[in-house]
Amino acid sequence: MVMRWLVRAGTGMSVAIAAHTAWNLRQLRTPGAHAPDCTERVAVLIPARNESSTIVATVHSALAQEGVPHLTVTVLDDESTDDTAALVTELATTDPRLTLLRGENAPPSGWLGKPWACARLARHSDADVLVFVDADVVLAPHAVRALVDDLRTRHLGMVAPYPAQQAGTWLERLVQPLVTWSWVATLPLAWAEQSTRTSLSAANGQVLAVDAHAYRTAGGHDVVREEVLEDIALMRAFKASGQHAATVDGSQLATCRMYSSTEGVIDGYGKSLWDAFGGPIGSIAVTSFLALTYVVPAAAMVASRRPGLRATGAVGYAAGVASRAMVARRVGEPLVGSLTQPASVAAFVALNAISWRRHLAGTNRWKGRPVTTR
Repeated sequence: MVMRWLVRAGTGMSVAIAAHTAWNLRQLRTPGAHAPDCTERVAVLIPARNESSTIVATVHSALAQEGVPHLTVTVLDDESTDDTAALVTELATTDPRLTLLRGENAPPSGWLGKPWACARLARHSDADVLVFVDADVVLAPHAVRALVDDLRTRHLGMVAPYPAQQAGTWLERLVQPLVTWSWVATLPLAWAEQSTRTSLSAANGQVLAVDAHAYRTAGGHDVVREEVLEDIALMRAFKASGQHAATVDGSQLATCRMYSSTEGVIDGYGKSLWDAFGGPIGSIAVTSFLALTYVVPAAAMVASRRPGLRATGAVGYAAGVASRAMVARRVGEPLVGSLTQPASVAAFVALNAISWRRHLAGTNRWKGRPVTTR
């Protein structure tokens, strides 16, 4: 009886989310390649710590922006121990728009590394628009002018595009598609853009475009100095200050491979998932919901001895695959990966558990630094 109720409940939620995904995709915007030239001063700001394998491609893509005549690119080398600074210095000799800042001190008490780096970059700039870009992101040539056009025509304080997520290893291919799928499937996009409710916030710090005045009115990175997920916290700060913000499809604007190995995926998600859902109760609630919605129906489809329960589970599994496939088609991800939705969710639940274990043990670190000041 209990199993029947769980399978039916999970299937019902899976079907509902698939329907919401289809509706949301009709609201989802992709800032266009045909945006007009940008006449404003725009600063691309890149925090970098030990990014020698990716920084050259990132900087080249930033300097190659089309239709942005008043563009500057600033990289902050955050105490790198590799060749990051040397590579940027060499690039700067060939393009006067590029500047290297040296971050010679560790973050002060109460600050995490990335917010501290972004705050210093912002203080260095007097541009009208700030575009924060991670050092493993490659921008399309039209990305900046498209984001500025969306920022201005929609009268927004922030635009948060989600780049196309590249994956190589098996765990990347299993988990990374959830990065975009999760918010497209669950966040009411039209309402979120029109509302200043802080709970309706989804942002990816890989690329963030902000109006400089709105950024400072919201308090900038100073107000998110202790946040592991500083990107979402920053959007909430914008909304709390009365600014509107939009989450958009950035798959045509940028690409990013967040992690290059299975260990990197575990460490990357391990550093942040404990902070993603407002505490242990929220974490348990979200992961339980995901497991009920996507793992339980698939398990019933495969393992139940009752034909009716198998059929119900099959409907739930199909709805989960459909939701994932609709998003994959939109952002250019392989459709076949949608078939692994139950396994993807199970892997995410496991990563959440690893993150909490490391957090409670005080062993969570990223690039040699602790990831919490609390």
